[in-house]
Amino acid sequence: MGRSNQVGETIWLTKMNAKYKMPNAIVGHVWLAEKNCEEVLIRHNKHALFRGVRSKPLTSSHPDDEFPKGPGSMHDGAWKNGLSILPEYNLSFDLRVPYWHLYEAAQVISELSQLSVVLNHTGFPWDRSPKGLSAWRHAMKVISQCPNVSLKISELGLKDAEWTIDSNRDVILDAIDIFGVNRCMWASNFPVAGLRVSYESQLLGMLEILSHLPKPDIDRVFKLNAARFYKIDL
Repeated sequence: MGRSNQVGETIWLTKMNAKYKMPNAIVGHVWLAEKNCEEVLIRHNKHALFRGVRSKPLTSSHPDDEFPKGPGSMHDGAWKNGLSILPEYNLSFDLRVPYWHLYEAAQVISELSQLSVVLNHTGFPWDRSPKGLSAWRHAMKVISQCPNVSLKISELGLKDAEWTIDSNRDVILDAIDIFGVNRCMWASNFPVAGLRVSYESQLLGMLEILSHLPKPDIDRVFKLNAARFYKIDL
């Protein structure tokens, strides 16, 4: 199934649900800057499980690099127009950008108050130096000021390093402190996260890190917030 077949995966997943009762929600891909963006959204939205879009804008690979400003970037008028269509169809947006692009993202999202957004992968806190974490926290605080943005605590793996409780505890707790427990949801990001950690080890590690929280808050992070965001019946 090629990347150009944007609706094909939604059709296939709908068939899987009919056969296995899973998955129970679909977030699909749409090229937001393309002229046929709305047409593709309508085709996706014919399927009852379709909930939203995950489509990565162009970003830089390092905070010191020049930020993209052309087609497909968050500065692109066509891309922003495509994004603005989502709330018209009651669809959410999964935002996947590294933390140094969160200032741009906050500016765009602040103009779309009806759009429900979830920031993926904890804003990518790749640089775990004191300076890097300080920059990440500052950017996270900026995007958290948009009340329509939630957070996925996911993909905390680092290049050439294992996923450990000690290496991720402070990042996870800082993220929850910044966004608040009512806007945070855990996501495994499997199978990709399996390069650094097993599913069981990641889940048990998260539970240990969050063991100080009362059960209602645990339920929010692991179930209720995601169910609310993606309109999943429990």
